Amino acid sequence: MPGELQHIRNQNTISDAVNVSGFGYWSGEDITLQFRPGLVNSGLCFVLNRGSECTRIPAEFFRRTATPRRTNLQLGGARVDMVEHVLAALAGLQIDNCEIHCNANEMPGCDGSSQAFVDALSGVEVVSQDAPRRALVIDRPVKVGTHDSWVEARPLADAAYSPRTVLEYKLDYGVASPIERQNFRLELTVDSFRKELARARTFVLKHEAEQLQRQGLGLRVSTADLIVFSENGPLDTTLRYPDECARHKTLDMVGDFALSGLDLIGEFEAFRAGHHLNVELIKELFAVHNLSFGASRFA
Repeated sequence: MPGELQHIRNQNTISDAVNVSGFGYWSGEDITLQFRPGLVNSGLCFVLNRGSECTRIPAEFFRRTATPRRTNLQLGGARVDMVEHVLAALAGLQIDNCEIHCNANEMPGCDGSSQAFVDALSGVEVVSQDAPRRALVIDRPVKVGTHDSWVEARPLADAAYSPRTVLEYKLDYGVASPIERQNFRLELTVDSFRKELARARTFVLKHEAEQLQRQGLGLRVSTADLIVFSENGPLDTTLRYPDECARHKTLDMVGDFALSGLDLIGEFEAFRAGHHLNVELIKELFAVHNLSFGASRFA
């Protein structure tokens, strides 16, 4: 029934552990992630190992901290940073139960996309588990944001016999920006995620990158690690897609929506939005449907 939790498919995990190494964009710190199989109903969970301390930080929307340009999660005094591309890879591949062990706070930036994580996870099997994966079928429009920046969830007329997630991002930085207006729309499947989203890289304007580095941030990052736009276009790289920036924003939606712990059945449209509004929409969906996080997963 619309607006209720449904069983669309079974939960999945991975068959074995795989590693990804790199450095954090913001901190410059080296890090190795290890993806490990997760138990039924355990969800996605970061396990931070720093010296003798080990802290589990579940990937839950109410653990996001207010941080610009990225999604960080915190539990007590422990924090994991820039988790959105890791979560997008897991959600895009429909891996629901997984432990992400890490030896530093910030996730590896790699090339600014989810591709390195997808490549690693593709080296093991996705294993179906004997438990339902819950899905929330959107039955009414729910919108957060302002006139200038918003995200909206809407019902699909045929969701009863064709349950799916449709994502659309409308990017507009104004006529003076070197990044042109872009629209991207996608029906999210494992196959479409692999082909159309996983390789889309994060991006920054040249003057923004220079300002961040003057503040001591991103000192290891170069044009080999993400897309840097000058007034004449991308520096030292060729775009993988003409609308790569809008695709990356859509990739971020997948990662942030994974913090719901649910499959979301409906149409999701964003205009000039980012991580904060993505998570605010999840909060509002839970409030509208009177859901608690644990009940949504295990009901």
